[in-house]
Amino acid sequence: MIRKIAGLFILFGLVNVNAQQPGEDETGAWYMYFGTNKVSERFSVHTEAQFRLYETTSNFNQLLLRTGLNYHINPNAIATAGYGFIDTDTNFYEFDGEVNLKEHRIFEQFILKNKVWELFFEHRYRLEQRFLDFGETTDTQHRARYRIQMTLPLTDTFFLNFYDELFINLQDDLFGQNRLYGALGVNITENSSIQFGYLRNQFANAVYDRLQIGVFYNPDLRGLFKKEKP
Repeated sequence: MIRKIAGLFILFGLVNVNAQQPGEDETGAWYMYFGTNKVSERFSVHTEAQFRLYETTSNFNQLLLRTGLNYHINPNAIATAGYGFIDTDTNFYEFDGEVNLKEHRIFEQFILKNKVWELFFEHRYRLEQRFLDFGETTDTQHRARYRIQMTLPLTDTFFLNFYDELFINLQDDLFGQNRLYGALGVNITENSSIQFGYLRNQFANAVYDRLQIGVFYNPDLRGLFKKEKP
């Protein structure tokens, strides 16, 4: 009888472990850099690097490197085409010989900006073509993303930033994920700032909490490309 009861407890524990999403109860962190590098009146180069952890300071989750060419239609409309490389450890736990997911991603996006009273709004529409390498198998997937972002200046130095972004799969299950974000931002110079934020990342079967530190640097590099007069 005791053995049967013990067996039931063990079985219940195994079911519980399998039902839980590994790392869901941990607060992870994303450390990020974003740059918009102006190279001409109409064009700029997007640069981006993100280092994501399952826990605040340890347990690697993902490295994301992304770049793109921006075409500034006007100050409130930007079209972009670009490429990203993503290296992902898909499991919270560490295993000997585990193979990370490698992804090559092509994306196209369009950004519209507008102002309502003291609030600055940004609407970002993005399409992604994802080429996934699982080690033994490969796959190609497509998805669409929409992000609405609102920025509220508090002073010349401090501001608040919020966004909500929805991911839509263009195959299989429609809902991919939803990201809800809030942050306090600090303007360091005219073209650089830093944000300290919190992200709630919701998937179909799991919700992850992530602290974020983002550095933004947007230099004007047009002087480097001007031809010197003889």
